[in-house]
Amino acid sequence: MKADPAVQRQLLDLAKVDAELSRIAHRRRTLPELAEIAESEKTLRERKDALVSVQTKASDMDRDVARQEREVESVRAREDKDRKLLASGSVSPKQLTDLEHELSTLERRQAALEDDLLELMERREALELDAQRTGAEVDKAEQELAEAARRRDDVLADLDTTEDRRTTDRKALLPRFPEDLLSLYERVRAQKGIGASLLRARKCGACQLELDRNTVAEIKATAEDEVVRCDNCGAILVRTLESGL
Repeated sequence: MKADPAVQRQLLDLAKVDAELSRIAHRRRTLPELAEIAESEKTLRERKDALVSVQTKASDMDRDVARQEREVESVRAREDKDRKLLASGSVSPKQLTDLEHELSTLERRQAALEDDLLELMERREALELDAQRTGAEVDKAEQELAEAARRRDDVLADLDTTEDRRTTDRKALLPRFPEDLLSLYERVRAQKGIGASLLRARKCGACQLELDRNTVAEIKATAEDEVVRCDNCGAILVRTLESGL
């Protein structure tokens, strides 16, 4: 394939634009903010799950406290009823003994229930403090996630702006190349990642392979308008005064 040497040299401008577009695409895929967001999302899910767990335990504890309070109230009501009956003076000696025994039993039962109720309320208070702490951790995780997302969006916006500019530059360059040369460039770029590179100091700029003497001699003997490619990576080798031929 033949192409005007000046046109071949312009392939370097196109390759430079394409290299920057590739870097933009790579950076878009590997933004550290993406990993940070994934980690923040994981942390947020874990903390939300922990909060739900604490809230569920607190809800269950509320039911236990309410049940215990009802039981304490029931015992108190029974005790009040027995004391009123004693105070009425209308009970027989046998009933009096039974009532005194029952009151003694109710007092012990009430004391035990109130101790259990106090323990439940202390545990409920501890769960409330745990829920507040976990809720604060959820808020913090949400803020960290929002901040990471904001930084990601800022970087992506900058990348979009740069990509739009380079895409415009690329479109302006394409009409400068004959169809067959451009087709070869695009094919090589699709396969190898770099379509054309400068042959500098007898070294391929794409794969960095230093050409042997025979290859250098062959290229040196090749007409200037002949399109030369690297035997190693296939990139179009653009010759200039820097090529060392």
